[in-house]
Amino acid sequence: MTEHYRITRNRREFLRDAFGGFGGLAFGAMLAQEQARAQASQQLGNPLAPKKPHRPAKAKSVIFLFLSGGPSHMETFDPKPLLNKLHGQKRPAAFGEAKYQFVAPDARLLGTKRTFQRYGKSGIEVSNLFPHLAHRVDDMAVIRSCHGDMVVHSAAQYQLFTGRVIPGFPSMGSWVVYGLGSEAQSLPSYVVLPDPHGAQEAGVPMYANGFLPAVYQPTMFRPGNRPVLNLDLPKGVTLEQRRKTLGLLKQLNQMDMADDDAEFSARLNSYDLAFKMQTEAPAIFDLSNEPQETLDLYGIGKPLTDDYGRRCLLARRLVEKGVRFVCPVSGGGTGNLQWDAHDDIEENHLRMAAQTDQPMAALLTDLKRRGLLDETLVVIGGEFGRSPESQGSKGRDHHNLGFTMVMAGGGIKGGQVYGATDEIGLRAIEKPVHFRDIHTTILHQLGLNQEALSYLHLGREERLTEVLGNVITELV
Repeated sequence: MTEHYRITRNRREFLRDAFGGFGGLAFGAMLAQEQARAQASQQLGNPLAPKKPHRPAKAKSVIFLFLSGGPSHMETFDPKPLLNKLHGQKRPAAFGEAKYQFVAPDARLLGTKRTFQRYGKSGIEVSNLFPHLAHRVDDMAVIRSCHGDMVVHSAAQYQLFTGRVIPGFPSMGSWVVYGLGSEAQSLPSYVVLPDPHGAQEAGVPMYANGFLPAVYQPTMFRPGNRPVLNLDLPKGVTLEQRRKTLGLLKQLNQMDMADDDAEFSARLNSYDLAFKMQTEAPAIFDLSNEPQETLDLYGIGKPLTDDYGRRCLLARRLVEKGVRFVCPVSGGGTGNLQWDAHDDIEENHLRMAAQTDQPMAALLTDLKRRGLLDETLVVIGGEFGRSPESQGSKGRDHHNLGFTMVMAGGGIKGGQVYGATDEIGLRAIEKPVHFRDIHTTILHQLGLNQEALSYLHLGREERLTEVLGNVITELV
């Protein structure tokens, strides 16, 4: 038998044989240092400068209308006549099992009081919960076969935004800006427009940059009529004085900044951005210069739709100026203030839809008439759906085995339904779509290759889609 390995006889032979390994370790360390220097060098310049995509892109920006808490697919875009017929009965064993947080073992199926109608040339069925959005179905791809891995809010929200079920990983907004930079010179590249009622269970970490450099973190705007404070120059300070002050601060800071201090570099970039926003961006947040017809379209000035209408209109204005990723959030604070209908699905969803239906439809209408829908990918959805069984007598529990998300614009082929759940809405059975497939499709439309969009972290090339997703080719 051929000898493959010979035991070393003394220390000199051991050092001789190990020399190649030591050299490899040193070479690996040198490569890591070189990569860190390259990243730092990029940040010292303009890390948010526009970058070429990996392939020709259909979309330039993304607006994610996040319906926090988990809207019910059976009450919105996925009609289930059999569920109504079986109302009050136990789930037939043929449909299989499901794990829930709060549904009791003896729970009964809960039919829906919503009615469905076909709309548009495509004839897609939409419930009367969304009378405005229903008229935009020919621009929308309704994905009825979504599924995720987690049935609790925080973990499901992390997976929806970051592809992982734990905090600490970059959100899709941060990944997009890391891959493409920003075309906005005087505005943040990635903006979250939070719900005025408060944060969600996963909190700010689900939107955050994780281990990506701090320059790719989101800018959290404030709820209400003043999303950004202190946009005016201080009294008695001229524009030229402000410019000279910031120039001096930057010069002094750079004198002591280490070459690889990414956090410090991000801070300097934020100072520059704040100055540009003070001098150039106030008009973006002043909706009074919009025609009254546009304000009426979004429902601004009406009690139910004013807040979300303002944020959807602001999202349009932001992407119009080159902002790369915008997330207007519907739902925040305690459970029933989100789409989290544990107690009463009717009361909750009627209230939440009344706040969001007209603004969401207006956003699609406004983008399209301005020629922006072709280059703006709009995504609508939450972290999961709701259970076919009732929780208590009128509510529905969290449900991750099958639910609906919507895509429109950005090269997406509208007017189609993709995939299906079973006859009671329990499980995705036709063309199932995981969150990582949603992420992969978003990246694809932006011209980004999911494998090439990676970042070396703790010795591993990390990416948004983890173990790789699939582009939903029928939609693009």
